[in-house]
Formats: sequence, structure tokens, C-alpha cells
Amino acid sequence: MQPSTSMTPTELRADVPALQEGTYLNFGAHGPSPKYVVDAADEFVREHEYESPIRDHPYETAFRAFDRTREVVASFVGADPDEIALTESTTAGINAVANAIDWQPGDVVVRTDLEHPAGTLPWQRLEREGVEVRVVETANGRIDLERFAEAVADARLACFSAVTWTHGTQLPVADLVEIAHEHDAFALVDAVQVPGQLPMDVREWGADAVAAAGHKWLLGLWGGGFLYVNRDVAEGLEPRTVGYRSVETPTAEPFEYAAGARRFEVGSANPAPHVALREAIDAIGDVGIDRIENRIRRLAGRVADGVPDRRLLSPSEPESGLVTIDVDDPAATVKRLSADEIVLRALPRPSAVRASVHAVNTAGDVDRLLEGLEREC
Repeated sequence: MQPSTSMTPTELRADVPALQEGTYLNFGAHGPSPKYVVDAADEFVREHEYESPIRDHPYETAFRAFDRTREVVASFVGADPDEIALTESTTAGINAVANAIDWQPGDVVVRTDLEHPAGTLPWQRLEREGVEVRVVETANGRIDLERFAEAVADARLACFSAVTWTHGTQLPVADLVEIAHEHDAFALVDAVQVPGQLPMDVREWGADAVAAAGHKWLLGLWGGGFLYVNRDVAEGLEPRTVGYRSVETPTAEPFEYAAGARRFEVGSANPAPHVALREAIDAIGDVGIDRIENRIRRLAGRVADGVPDRRLLSPSEPESGLVTIDVDDPAATVKRLSADEIVLRALPRPSAVRASVHAVNTAGDVDRLLEGLEREC
């Protein structure tokens, strides 16, 4: 378990085995976990498999773990526990919402051209069923509110990111939600790039649903996703995937969906990633999200300052730890830097490389990256 006293980013870095060698700058894809996050998952599995069958009950052990994690996640994002569903990933959360709406041919979904495949593929499937998908074009990671309003004028749902994975820009979530609601459209937010690097308050956003996960900036494990659904909104959604965790009484006929967001949970999922998620949130809280945000901004700013203006695709004053850089051959650049143990990723659109700078990085990490990019820029 991590210490209860306040940690510094340097101390958090020291707890992450993967960060002890090389220069890791890919937190927007995957955040390597501190040892105690992995240990928490391991300890739970051992308890669940070795002790619980005789001393407790495996299902009760799991349900208590789920309940505790919902409480921690709810507190972390400004929600109530019954507004949190535990999912596998952001993709799973977006799909859960998409599959709980009674779509009709001619219904309209609006998304931006900045969305991750998690926010595009579910709507592509619905297009095959007669749903119209409108894509709002953006410029340099920015969205025009008037253009968005025109697109959602007769839409049933709007899906957009809080922080763009392409440019690291922050979209005006509360404004977009307000516009969507003015036109009676459901507002669904992909927030996966937020928790762990920026403050997150779903009440301030006002969205109907927010999907996220803990395996990026929170430094949790894969499989530790979560979905916020406004309590009142949840009552009008009927998931197509149903299991004993989705309903009030599994043996009742006809069944009744569980109250709130828990209707989006299904069956016997492994609680270990969500036990780890709880531990990861505690660690981030121990450092302090404000401290993390400020340090990320400074380090990302150091990256931006070291890249020629003509090559920088993200804001010159970064709004997150995601910094996108134009290079001639992104895949080759990533491969070459990887050989020097500098890890970042290539993006398909824009065709570029993206550095994801966390508070656990150092100025030395940034300088190594900039030195490695000198011949590209």
C-alpha cells in the first residue's frame, strides 16, 4: 500500500518499475503502474481465490470490492456512487450507452473529427442500421460552437472528447453540453485523457454520461474503466446486455433494471483491475491533482518551446500533457527513438508523433526527447 502522507511526483516516479530505465512519454496510450497498484490487484486475486471460498463468499468479496471502487471513483469525479458503473474501458462505456438507446432510422448522431476510434466505431455500426452520423470539422484541435450547434439542431446524441487525443486541446465541455441540451440531444463525453492529469468534475460539465478509464494518466491497470451516468438519465436507458449485476433481482420475472448506472454492469468480471483503480486514484490524490496539472503544464511547455513553430501541432502553451509534433515519417521516428529507449507514439491523423508528458517525467526526459528529435525538426 502506498503511504498515507503526501507524495511528490518524484516519489511516485520511483514507485513505477517501468520508469526506472529509458524515457517514457506515452501516458496518453498507457500509464505504467506503480508497484503497489499491481500489488493491490495481486493481493485481491489471492484473497478471492485462496481465502474467500471458505472464509467468506467469492461473490460477496467481489461485490464489496466493486462497491468500494464505485465510492472512490464517484468522489474523484464529483458524482454519487449510484451514478458510476464499472466497465472494462472507455470504449466499453461509450458502447454501453450507444446500445441502451432505442435508435430509429433517421436518428442523428453528432461527433467531431477529433474523436478516438472509441468515439467513432460505435456510430459507424449504427450507420448500418440507418442512423445518420454527422462529423463536425475542426481546426487545430478547436471546435466552432456555431458549427456544432448547427449539427446538433435535430440530433439525438452528441459525442465528443474532453481532451483531444490528436492535439491535447481541451474542448469546452460545459458549453458543448449546454448546446446539445438546448436541442434535446444526449451529451456523451469521452474523458479518458482527463483523470490523472487534470481536475474532473462531472457536475460542472453537466453531461448525461461520461466514459473514462484508469490505465492512462491514473497509472492503473487495463480493465479498470468507469462510466458516469446522470441518475435521472439512467432511468430512461435500457441496456441490451443484461446480467445479474444489471438488475435488482436476478431471478425475478420480468426483471427490473438496477437503479442508476449499475444497470450497465453485467456479470462476473474480475474485480482486480478496479481494486487497482482505487489504489491508483489514492496515489494520484496523495500527490495532488493540482500539483500534477501544474507540473505537466511546465514539462509540456518545455517540449513545445523546444519544437520549431512550423512543426508544433499542439498549442504553444499546452493545455494538457499531450504534445503533437509534425515529422516527415512518424512511424520511422518512433522506431528510431525507441531504439534509444525514448518511447512515444505515432498518430494516424494528423500524421505526426505525440509525446505524452506526465508529472512523473522530468526535465531530463524532455531534453532527451528534444535531442532525439533535432534531426527531424
